[in-house]
Amino acid sequence: MKDFQLVFILCISSFFSSLQAQQGLNISSYIQGQYQYGQPDASLKVGDTNENPDKGFNRIGIRRGRVKAEYNDGIGTGAVQIEANDKGVSFRDLYIGIKDPWNKRSRLMMGLFNRPFGYEISYSSSALESVERAIIIQYFFPDERDLGAMLSLRADASAPLNFLRLDAGVFAGNSINRETDNRKDFIGRIGAEKEIKDRGKWGLGVSYYNGSVYNPTAEAYEMRDNRFVRIEKATTGSFMKREYLGFDGQLSLYSPAGTTTLRAEGLLGVQPGIAGSSKSPNYSSRPENIPANALYKRPFFGCFFYIIQDVGQSPFSLVVKYDSYDPNTKVKGNEAGTPGSYTTQTDLRQSAIGLCLLYRYSKHIRLQACYEINKNEKSSLVKGYETDRKDNVFTLRVQYRF
Repeated sequence: MKDFQLVFILCISSFFSSLQAQQGLNISSYIQGQYQYGQPDASLKVGDTNENPDKGFNRIGIRRGRVKAEYNDGIGTGAVQIEANDKGVSFRDLYIGIKDPWNKRSRLMMGLFNRPFGYEISYSSSALESVERAIIIQYFFPDERDLGAMLSLRADASAPLNFLRLDAGVFAGNSINRETDNRKDFIGRIGAEKEIKDRGKWGLGVSYYNGSVYNPTAEAYEMRDNRFVRIEKATTGSFMKREYLGFDGQLSLYSPAGTTTLRAEGLLGVQPGIAGSSKSPNYSSRPENIPANALYKRPFFGCFFYIIQDVGQSPFSLVVKYDSYDPNTKVKGNEAGTPGSYTTQTDLRQSAIGLCLLYRYSKHIRLQACYEINKNEKSSLVKGYETDRKDNVFTLRVQYRF
């Protein structure tokens, strides 16, 4: 299998190289190699799980290796992005886009591309100041992308409202995997971004998600007060609503001390998930009709913010990130795990504080060191969560972009 992956990557690289001379074609790539150390309960992004549950462990691997080819003839765009890492090879982008022929600022897209929700989803992993996206983004928007069609509208550059942008589309709702049902999800965002003369820039956005999740069983669970109640369905194969409302804001200020950037996002709504996970679906086939796959509808809230301070004109930046995700706002502490409530560790809140140092050695090479302090809500009725879990993670990453 690994030999096949290597041959596949070499063939793709050769193909991209042969196209490089074509006018209008842009090829870019980046590779992220990293070392991680985690406490006994940590979950690392490279390598296998901990083989000694009572001890800390470390892993080394390739977090991301991506190559993207995009062709633009002025009106039409076609793009392919492939990822190769220590878990295998997969697509990340595969889309076409057609701009309006008048001011070329509006576009219709179709294929596999970033969902138009919030700010961080479309923020490139190669530029991200923390090593990973926020907890709630990883849970609700796995792989960041989805199959769908989207219309992006922007006014002419000379118009008074040229700083506004509207993105809206319909999506399969299953991440980068093939569609498995007849339903479509709506995702939309209206955003504004503007320069503050030579002193900085700001941005604001409001996003909305309206969709559903397939429930393979004849029962589902909904909240009543602080416990789940079993709801009998007339048949298998029903759908449960998922709905998110999101707000995001960004502010960058320039000064002799270096650029200061503040970014924040918040999400609230309802999310269907199984008993053991509140994550959005990203399966390649419909789930089996077994009790473990029954859906639980949870009201949630999540937020995160960054403080990024460049150190003068040096290549260093200091980063502080706070990240919080409450998968079930109606369950607190020892209410989780109460007999007959159907609540589990999935309903407990998670939070993290990340401290990072960035060093931009050149336009191609970036070094990143982050320490993440993870916290979980405790419940004396949930095994393994009676106290705070030992799951802090240190990451050292080297990135080469070309």
